[in-house]
Amino acid sequence: MNPQVTNLVIILGMMQVAKKVPFDDPNVLNMCRGAYVLSNVIILCIYWYINSVIDRKKDLTTLKYVEPAPMGSTEEGKLVTTTVHAYDKSQLKTMLRGQMMGVAMMAFMHLYLKYTNPLLIQSIIPLKGAFEANLTKIHVFGQPATGDLKRPFKAAAGFMNALQNGQVQSDKKAVEAAERAGRGGVKEE
Repeated sequence: MNPQVTNLVIILGMMQVAKKVPFDDPNVLNMCRGAYVLSNVIILCIYWYINSVIDRKKDLTTLKYVEPAPMGSTEEGKLVTTTVHAYDKSQLKTMLRGQMMGVAMMAFMHLYLKYTNPLLIQSIIPLKGAFEANLTKIHVFGQPATGDLKRPFKAAAGFMNALQNGQVQSDKKAVEAAERAGRGGVKEE
């Protein structure tokens, strides 16, 4: 099933459950907080494990792709030459940054604005996302890096992705065109 559809089903279901949860009871509130913290600890452990597997494999296979130009820019895409190891590390860093932003937003909403209902939803959705991430599929579940898991990863379809200038291109024709045009060039280590 499509991850966006399952996320929507979970959110709608948990909103109905949250209406029935007595958050005014301190024990129930502390259990929800504990579930949220446990969820984030599990996610950090998954990311730590992925990092250790990436470092252990240290795959130095060269990876070339063309990044799309920034939104609103008239420039051409930029050629990126990196290794699978460096690419995976940068993707992991992006995932970790996204998780930390989610924790910061939840802390603001819960501690400052006193919202309690999102604790339930945010205990499940990020954990589900961590298990569905491409790096998790490759490095934890051992799936081969082919098809949708082929690097560079295709961005998930969504509203914000439609606003940008396109997908990362890794086909030989796009890479050679970028090399001839002289866009990019510095190899990332």
